[in-house]
Amino acid sequence: MCKKPFSYFKAISILLLFCSFFTWGQSTDLVRLEYLRIPENDTGIKTSRYKALINAPLKLKNDDYFVLGAEYNEFDVDFSKALPFDAAIVERLHIIDLNLGYISKWNDSWRLIGVVTPRLASNLTMGTTMDDFFFNATATFLKDVKDVDKPFRIVVGLSFNSTTGLPIPLPLVSYYKRFHPNWSYTVGVPKSNFKFHPSPKHTLQMALFLDGYFINIQNDFVLPSGLTASKISLSSLVGTLGYQYNFNKLMSWYVLMGRSILQEGILRNDKRDRVLLLNDEANLYIRTGFKIAIF
Repeated sequence: MCKKPFSYFKAISILLLFCSFFTWGQSTDLVRLEYLRIPENDTGIKTSRYKALINAPLKLKNDDYFVLGAEYNEFDVDFSKALPFDAAIVERLHIIDLNLGYISKWNDSWRLIGVVTPRLASNLTMGTTMDDFFFNATATFLKDVKDVDKPFRIVVGLSFNSTTGLPIPLPLVSYYKRFHPNWSYTVGVPKSNFKFHPSPKHTLQMALFLDGYFINIQNDFVLPSGLTASKISLSSLVGTLGYQYNFNKLMSWYVLMGRSILQEGILRNDKRDRVLLLNDEANLYIRTGFKIAIF
């Protein structure tokens, strides 16, 4: 498939990629262990993802914090249908992030949060190469108001991601409000949700969020079309229903089940142009895990 002019669908794809990458390396969790299953669809592709994350905040003077963290994602991709290349090349993919963050009390209402995230994203078939490394950075302002009848949280900022191909930072915004003792919502990107809290131990939710990856392929290969594949990406918009069991205010187990609304799995060249569409069919989406949150 040859390169096409810039279009509405390409703009949506770039937005999906950008927002899904923001979700990795920018987590507000102290610890997260997670398993994702995307069952096989009509294209014959199914995916499993294993995630492990840890962030360690270190208190500095004047209520400031330095945060050191790391995250690992492994994707196991199975192809049941014949493809015009050796599928073993992209059957196991890896993303390793190092998170370096700084949290500063800007004034009585707002905190400034800066995060830089060096990333290794590769199929790792022959050690590491320079093309495996990417760089992400985010700067946000956070206002978190808890001790009121209707708690709320505002996050606004900018994020730069080297994998999107866009040379400028892009805006980020999120607004959370507990507008009733049993109800809350979050509106923004990369995630929006609406939650029902029947008791402190149980939470039900509807969620709409972005997910995906962008990963280097070390051993580039030429397709029958004559085009060379050197990157693989997945971008999806997912709607889910979920349940969360809260051991306490910060520790919980959760499960999400839903379906992708928009989805594209693509082989790309070094310029990030599309060379082969792998998957544009909707999938079921099942995710479960354990986490300890910061708030």
